[in-house]
Amino acid sequence: MKPVVGIGLRSPHLAEIARDRPATGFLEIHAENYLAPSPARGTLERLREDYEVSVHAVGLSLGSVDGLDEVHLDRVATLIRRLEPALVSDHLAWSVLTGRYFNDLLPLPYTEEALGVVERNVQRLQERLGRQVLVENPSCYLAFAHSTLSEPAFLAELARRTGCGLLLDANNIVVTAHNLRLDPGAWLDGLPVTAVGQYHLAGHAVNDADGEPLLIDDHGSRVGEGVWALFDEIVRRYGPRPTLVEWDTDLPALDVLLGEARRAEQALGIEANARAA
Repeated sequence: MKPVVGIGLRSPHLAEIARDRPATGFLEIHAENYLAPSPARGTLERLREDYEVSVHAVGLSLGSVDGLDEVHLDRVATLIRRLEPALVSDHLAWSVLTGRYFNDLLPLPYTEEALGVVERNVQRLQERLGRQVLVENPSCYLAFAHSTLSEPAFLAELARRTGCGLLLDANNIVVTAHNLRLDPGAWLDGLPVTAVGQYHLAGHAVNDADGEPLLIDDHGSRVGEGVWALFDEIVRRYGPRPTLVEWDTDLPALDVLLGEARRAEQALGIEANARAA
């Protein structure tokens, strides 16, 4: 996919986008919202005639020691075949244990043992889909004392071993760096340029934790100025990539979301008349 800016397709905006076909580079969906036949999936398949689509899974649980749920994997693979998306991604996290699904993206220690688990799962996923997938850096609220690798080193080694790409989420870097007292610029130093295949941008909340600010990745507001500043640095280092503006809670009017996308286009150096429609 060329370096255009897209928006997350969320159900409150579905009818408006289907009716008006606003200019945007691509639409990204959460895979788990479209696994079963539904009117919404029918609308999405019609939109697919006019827009590139990116599929972002949230439930494959790439960090699960039990391996991937083959039933869920088959359903995701069927959706991928129907939509033929430009990009497919999921998170460096786990959310399933002994068949029980948790409604969260849970952290894992950055150790050789954990790397082996994620490596096997990513290889299985790419084998089943017959394509490269992108793995997204998570938002972190704690660090494991027994981690032996930094998060960037873990991701870089995962990409080297499996051939997967990386989905670089600028908001997640800002959240992680603040909460764990890291330098976001230094965080970027360990990533291989050629592995980065997509960017995400989103807003975050600031909560009070015993008198200290804690950043929460809630995708419920405009992209923060600190995230925009880091995004400028990311683009300078890695160049333009397909970029998504995520907004999942407290959804605004569609025009507000499209306005955020236009700001991202400016950061990437994309001319307005070059936008895909």
